[in-house]
Amino acid sequence: MTSTDSAQKAPAKDPWDLPDVSGLVVGVLGGTGPQGKGLAHRLAKAGQKVIIGSRAADRAHAAADELGFGIEGADNAECARRSDIVIVAVPWEGHGATLRSLREELAGKLVVDCVNPLGFDKKGAFALKPEEGSAAEQAAALLPDSRVTAAFHHLSAVLLQDSAIEEIDTDVMVLGEERADVEIVQALAGRIPGMRGVFAGRLRNAHQVESLVANLISVNRRYKAHAGLRVTDV
Repeated sequence: MTSTDSAQKAPAKDPWDLPDVSGLVVGVLGGTGPQGKGLAHRLAKAGQKVIIGSRAADRAHAAADELGFGIEGADNAECARRSDIVIVAVPWEGHGATLRSLREELAGKLVVDCVNPLGFDKKGAFALKPEEGSAAEQAAALLPDSRVTAAFHHLSAVLLQDSAIEEIDTDVMVLGEERADVEIVQALAGRIPGMRGVFAGRLRNAHQVESLVANLISVNRRYKAHAGLRVTDV
């Protein structure tokens, strides 16, 4: 091998060469709420094995039975234990307490935080900034033994739950520290027809992504829409 050969770099990895995630079990904490229920519906409809988690197992079972597609229900702890990927879709008010209580069950898991810290007043929605910087960074601080990513913030719960809609025309911004983890989440988003997962930076940039939901709420109210996002030129 010549010095020239040894100096040559390996070809860059195709950013759209994503892993096969079809065999992974996805748990949805907060799966009885609008966003969690909608995500569970879409992923299960796409062929993913899904478990809905709730503080009350009976509520999770009822939601799973309502949705069908082989979705199962469980309390949050069992949902976390049995899942390979765990989506956190709980209300912001219960975010910290829920994750703190599940630290052991979520150890070693790929956690996808999609919680948006928002406040509301007579002027509409506005972004809150957690002490850690964002909901995703709070999750990372509370779950040091988990692999925390952030995604699925900008999806309309109305569209997710509408079974008459076959495709959801939107991109999903995915943030995380490890490329392999981000690509798994990108691939998971891509399982839903019409969606595409796009890398959007590390967790330190999650606050901007979470905060943008306040702007989308304003768009939706003004135009009576269910707006999402598309990233151009990628």
